[in-house]
Amino acid sequence: MEIVRASAADIPFLAPLFDQYRVFYKQPSDLEAAAHFLSERFQRNESVVFLARKKDLTLGFTQLFPSFSSVSMKYIYILNDLYVAPEYRHQGVGKALLLRAQRYCQEKGFGGLALETAIDNPAQGLYARMGWVKDTHCFHYFWKAPA
Repeated sequence: MEIVRASAADIPFLAPLFDQYRVFYKQPSDLEAAAHFLSERFQRNESVVFLARKKDLTLGFTQLFPSFSSVSMKYIYILNDLYVAPEYRHQGVGKALLLRAQRYCQEKGFGGLALETAIDNPAQGLYARMGWVKDTHCFHYFWKAPA
């Protein structure tokens, strides 16, 4: 298995996984919209995507978005997406993607990585084993703009 930084040329391999990731979070499948969303991110240089590959297979991906921490006064990355295709789970793919994201963050001199996940997401065990610390002193709120 290798972890590579994705580019717009990888969208045909990445979009189906991104679509599956969205379905996991109870969104309707829309492969065309997934490809369009990813294309915009690459065109605007708004995210960093790493792919896990083995020969001609794409096993999973993670997507990082740059942001800031006012408290630490440093850049951070938001690890917004992490997805491993079901048939490749429990084989070290998620861990390899997280390690690559951590190394990239360090290479860039950023202060750290932040992520949020569903309350029932089993990947929480992986995060804990890898030293990620669950925030216990604040709540996450979200305001959704009216359609």
